Amino acid sequence: MTAPSLWQPFTLGRLELPHRLALAPMTRNRAETDGTPGDLVAEYYGQRASLGLIITEGTQPSDDGQGYFGTPGIYTEQHIAGWRKVADTVHANGGALYIQLMHAGRISHPDNTPHHRQPVAPSAINPEQEMFTATGPQPIPTPRELSVAEIQSTIAEFRHAAASAIAAGADGVEIHGANGYLLHQFLSPNANHRKDSYGGNVENRSRFAIEVAQAVAEEIGADRVGIRLSPAMPLGGLDEGDTETVRLQYHHLVGELAKLQLAFLHVHHVGDDELLRSLREAWPTAVLVVRYGRGREQIADDIDAGLADIAPLGRFALANPDVVERLRAGAPLNELDPATLYVGGAAGYTDYPVLTPA
Repeated sequence: MTAPSLWQPFTLGRLELPHRLALAPMTRNRAETDGTPGDLVAEYYGQRASLGLIITEGTQPSDDGQGYFGTPGIYTEQHIAGWRKVADTVHANGGALYIQLMHAGRISHPDNTPHHRQPVAPSAINPEQEMFTATGPQPIPTPRELSVAEIQSTIAEFRHAAASAIAAGADGVEIHGANGYLLHQFLSPNANHRKDSYGGNVENRSRFAIEVAQAVAEEIGADRVGIRLSPAMPLGGLDEGDTETVRLQYHHLVGELAKLQLAFLHVHHVGDDELLRSLREAWPTAVLVVRYGRGREQIADDIDAGLADIAPLGRFALANPDVVERLRAGAPLNELDPATLYVGGAAGYTDYPVLTPA
């Protein structure tokens, strides 16, 4: 059985959540070729609505923001219409929907984007990674450095995407500032070599993320906005420096973001428990924490330790649309099929079995 703390109700922003679980954002590559989420996407999220807070996969705010093949967008009328079906299905099944806004930055390839242009980044530094495309894995090209004017345009794209999410019926958005993508690239000294006000020191490297959050909060209300961070996460070729450098960066960033009174801070935690506790202490609203390799008996550990309010589920929820019911009952969990994570179609997406009533 799972800890009693998981089943306590919680108020997050404008939402009254029935428990302390949520769906973590996970890329699944099932959007239509124009980035519109179709009926299968609505079915997938609707199946998992008992998790309460549904945070979607990374969703690009613009053509430049797309990194992977088959990821959804939220910046055209077609995208809005597709996401409206998702929101309606989630709501009809008792859940709430936050759309994650993700600009991939340099983690992209021209073959995966609508305009087939060079990726953009804080600096023209190659991540030395491969990207999967329709023709197989290809080396990621060196990105183009964004001008200051283009940075302002990108912030406006986040603002427009947030407004589009609300127009689609979503309850809010999560800004993706983690896992090696554009906001994280600005934070990382080895990806951001800028000499202007967006690079060079902790305050300047934080500026882009703060301005994105300010714009989105102004557009739709701070209590409908969360942000995801992953201090020291070495994805996408990033290296944020030694422990002290990382702590200085995130103490400043989170301190500034805390002033905005966003609905939540979502930490993808990779091991610095002292930093996690200090961020928790600095944050005035809800904190979500997700960790790699957490077993079902550890789901509530961060809540019980006072480090988190909500525990988002990834792999467990992916393979078990009724994971809430299974955890409540102490029932066995389906095993994840890694071969079907990104292949498209219903297999490994909407066809995982649910418990059969006794």
